[in-house]
Amino acid sequence: MFKVGSVFIPVTNMEKSMKWYEKNLDVRKIDTWDGGAGFYFPNSDTQIGLVRVDSPQPTEFVISGKRKNVYFNFLVDNIEAVHEKLKSAGVITTPIEDFGGMKGFDFFDLDNNPFSVVNEQEDSPFHRNNIRKAQETKKGRSSY
Repeated sequence: MFKVGSVFIPVTNMEKSMKWYEKNLDVRKIDTWDGGAGFYFPNSDTQIGLVRVDSPQPTEFVISGKRKNVYFNFLVDNIEAVHEKLKSAGVITTPIEDFGGMKGFDFFDLDNNPFSVVNEQEDSPFHRNNIRKAQETKKGRSSY
């Protein structure tokens, strides 16, 4: 019954951020509103909204000590190509890491918001094809 509709990202400079996200994440603008702008990904139902803030806001939370985690990640098919595209565009990125079943790296937007990019291997229980199989198996069992 539920799906993620939009993810909202705090930005301090709306015009620069809109251009940055369109260029680097290949999103397309849907519309703007007072203090914000909505975008869609050409191959996904999930949208992102940029929301103007006066000062940078965290897009991550502390796990323990100095270890932090982002609130969401971006899923890609070819992580190496995406990593190279962002690096070539001058976006700050971390190296690609292999976590056994998943590869990932982080990148940072104009407000230094960290984002994670992941690519699940096909045998991972988190790979979208395995999630679809689980969804099909459980159809009709929802209490909603």
